[in-house]
Amino acid sequence: MVEAAGTFELAGELTVNRLGFGAMRITGEGVWGEPPDREVAKRVLRRAVELGVDFVDTADSYGPEVSENLIAEELHPYEGITIATKGGFERSGPGKWHINGRPEHLRSACEASLRRLNAERIDLYQLHRRDPKVPFEESLGTLTELRQEGKIRLIGLSEVSVEDLETALEVTPVATVQNRYNVVDRASEDVLDECERRGIGFMPWFPLATGKLAQPGGPLDDAARRHDAAPSQIALAWLLARSPVMLPIPGTGSVEHLEENCAAAPIELDADEVERIGGAAG
Repeated sequence: MVEAAGTFELAGELTVNRLGFGAMRITGEGVWGEPPDREVAKRVLRRAVELGVDFVDTADSYGPEVSENLIAEELHPYEGITIATKGGFERSGPGKWHINGRPEHLRSACEASLRRLNAERIDLYQLHRRDPKVPFEESLGTLTELRQEGKIRLIGLSEVSVEDLETALEVTPVATVQNRYNVVDRASEDVLDECERRGIGFMPWFPLATGKLAQPGGPLDDAARRHDAAPSQIALAWLLARSPVMLPIPGTGSVEHLEENCAAAPIELDADEVERIGGAAG
């Protein structure tokens, strides 16, 4: 099903379907601990692959460790599936996140993710956040070393500015950027434009926010009626139409919600719809 969204080539090396799956929500409340039902969480992962998802994004901090463990348990040996994970956050409880971009932490975090994922090499390893207490080049240097050692294949960044991206590119090639972006939150518009200019994949997190645009008579609601779809599906279709480098990774702990998200892939908005939705959100 998600093949209808088209494909994108990560750094000229890995081709993935443009609609992936974010595995944060297969954990407990507050992204902490085990999910309410492990079998349901595993069924979500299995169903995602059945629907054509071949790009799964996670992080060591989701749980922590829970999401990676479930992915390994259900999807290993990852035949035809690209696994992306992240390091750079530590957790102290539900909803509590602490940035740690120290080189020694990133190295140990990456090596621990390799063990949990039962992988010889991580396809895409992302710096979860830039640590203001650590020189950016030092954090990036560690990822570069890990790549040279064959422990990661491609390097990505999360929540960066255009300036951060330019700094990073002086140190290492960057395959993806993962910033918060959706139809109503476009603060990273300049980063998306820069990624498009450079052919870098852009992974919008929190992609399903719709705000007032989904209210009756709003542009998402109008388009949803025309396409016999849900406003959230139109929001995903708009993201896919917004840029060829866009790689939405909507996440959920529900099979039903997963299927609804994936059904957005075949929806084709015309130019007027794309402009109307984008203009109303601006």
